[in-house]
Amino acid sequence: MTHTKTPEIKKDAMYQLLRDGKIKEFNYHRDKGKVPDLVNCDFRAIDLQGLNAEGLDLSGCYFRNSDLRGIDFTKAKMVGASIHDAKVSGAYFPTDFSSDELTMSIIRGTRLRSGL
Repeated sequence: MTHTKTPEIKKDAMYQLLRDGKIKEFNYHRDKGKVPDLVNCDFRAIDLQGLNAEGLDLSGCYFRNSDLRGIDFTKAKMVGASIHDAKVSGAYFPTDFSSDELTMSIIRGTRLRSGL
């Protein structure tokens, strides 16, 4: 599976909850066992504060200008994601991303790569 595709706006009901700002409802359904299809999704300019990202596959996602403040992504898959100009204060990212890697993604929009 490639994570360099153009970001998509999918019809997945769980993804649509996030696009509509219904973070609590998304978390509720997820905790009840619903599995969202979020790979390569477009999250441009969406406020995702409060998202429970544990175990989510966010590979290839596009988070330009999104509000990711306070989200714990340490147990999420984010290879190939871009966090260009995102608000990341208080966010935690997987430990295999260096601070330089994260900075380049925030400033230049580069895709996150693991194992560097």
